[in-house]
Amino acid sequence: MLTPIRIAELIVNTLDNKKAGNIKLLKITEITSLADYFVICTAGSTTQLKILADEIEKVLKENGEMPRRREGHRNGGWVLLDYACVVVHLFLQEMRDFYSLERLWSDAAEIDIMTITKPGE
Repeated sequence: MLTPIRIAELIVNTLDNKKAGNIKLLKITEITSLADYFVICTAGSTTQLKILADEIEKVLKENGEMPRRREGHRNGGWVLLDYACVVVHLFLQEMRDFYSLERLWSDAAEIDIMTITKPGE
């Protein structure tokens, strides 16, 4: 079983490898019991949104992790993947601006993803 930070690292690396935009990793353990981390990113198109969601599911499944829930609509501009300890928010830019999760969760600690991204992983 993977630790929450390892799940978050796999997700961030997958998103980075698939050229997701403006990836944010927020540690929310101090402010909510919903999860340990939120991962937020922007897709450039509905096609990329589908690719990002599918690739995260593939990589985590290969590591023994299945989402508890998948919500949203790829064509509607957002997808949420709930891995219990890590919740992934994939958005088209318009939807990301609308939901403004970084503002909503501004008390969360942002983790510098440059410390965990590894080319090719």
